[in-house]
Amino acid sequence: MNWEAINATAQIISSLAVVGSLWYLAVQVNRSTRIAKLTAHDAAATALRDVTKQFSENVEIARIWRVGLENLDALSADDRARFYHAAFQFLKAMETIHFHYIYGLMDEQIWRGYWNLYRHYLASPGLEYYWRRRHELFSERFRTFADALDRPRQPLTVGNLLGDERERSSPVGGS
Repeated sequence: MNWEAINATAQIISSLAVVGSLWYLAVQVNRSTRIAKLTAHDAAATALRDVTKQFSENVEIARIWRVGLENLDALSADDRARFYHAAFQFLKAMETIHFHYIYGLMDEQIWRGYWNLYRHYLASPGLEYYWRRRHELFSERFRTFADALDRPRQPLTVGNLLGDERERSSPVGGS
């Protein structure tokens, strides 16, 4: 065998090794991207679950949240303050989820579920009242998103999901 044949064989082997390395790298990047998306989804779900968990574990906080969503005037000053704290936590969880979606870390189908949840909750009188007064606590990107959401005429939240809470109360400052 001459040197040219040896050189050609070495180049072929080297080229195959490069192609193999690139294929392996692509597989690893794809796997890492999937893991990042799963981690982001889990973090988003955990953020919202951490906020809403208190509503299922504490009857008084659940009452404040449910009533406050529909009629802040029905709450005492102390209960309104608790509602505002819960509203901040809820909206921050929503902002985190939106952040994950914007950066491509969340599947479109999963995002649509959260998007629908946002539409309904941001249309509730109590959360809308809080949002109008405290929106500056959130990123400009999230504010733009939240303000542009098409809110349903009849939002379904834990405050009115059973249907009768809205009929028994009126929106803040409304009739």
